[in-house]
Amino acid sequence: MEAWHPLRDPVSGREAKPRRRGLTMVIDKGLGLGAIRDLTAVAAGYIDFIKLGFGTSLLYPAPVLVEKIRVLREAGVQVYPGGTLLEVAVYQGAAAEFLVAAARLGFSYVEVSDGTIDLPPAARRDLIRRARDMGFGVLAEIGKKDSGRALVPEEVWEQAAADRAAGAELVIVEGRDSGRGVGIYDAGGQIREPLLEAIAAGFEGADGVMWEAPQTHQQQALLLRFGPEVNLGNVQPADALALEAMRRGLRGDTLRRCLAGVGEPGVPA
Repeated sequence: MEAWHPLRDPVSGREAKPRRRGLTMVIDKGLGLGAIRDLTAVAAGYIDFIKLGFGTSLLYPAPVLVEKIRVLREAGVQVYPGGTLLEVAVYQGAAAEFLVAAARLGFSYVEVSDGTIDLPPAARRDLIRRARDMGFGVLAEIGKKDSGRALVPEEVWEQAAADRAAGAELVIVEGRDSGRGVGIYDAGGQIREPLLEAIAAGFEGADGVMWEAPQTHQQQALLLRFGPEVNLGNVQPADALALEAMRRGLRGDTLRRCLAGVGEPGVPA
């Protein structure tokens, strides 16, 4: 922001990377090397994780995938394959080989999930521990991708506690890449407020939990509810800078709160 001195963020206190709160995870559904270089040149300071969505990691030419991971890590962005690919590996009896390959390719994190398959609790804990033992950071996703499998707050809390005890750094509440009809969202993409509040009641503050929020209005609502340090995931690459602007009060949605004198987003007046 030096070029704009003496302007400053209307919402103060934004932590610099590396940080444990206010994390942004971007979902990458197939960006090329040029697009990744452009994205990191503009927004690497505001992106904590990039997830190569679903099983797309399997489809890249190996040299392109290795170079993509290298560019991201060199820019200070942690990168991991989508949890669906690990689910495929578990289904095929190749979880150990998956972890070896992920390490060889240069991934810094892995995501453990059971959004599509059924994974016994002991097997889930074992995967988390094995990944940690191999030097990976571990993110654990909670929730099914099937719209007929609703989140139950008590089950979310129990799963989150077990995942954290096994070594997961962060638990992620499922929202898919659409943000519709799954997790805390209804079929139209609106937040089910009672469910959100019930789940949030089991977590202490923003630390340790990330909400997948692929749509801009969802990000805005969660920022206004929990404050600028809420962890948000499945952000579209083109929205990374706009989300950071919302966090800092540099967009009308959150600046309006400051101008109205009702405190910073997420902070009661």
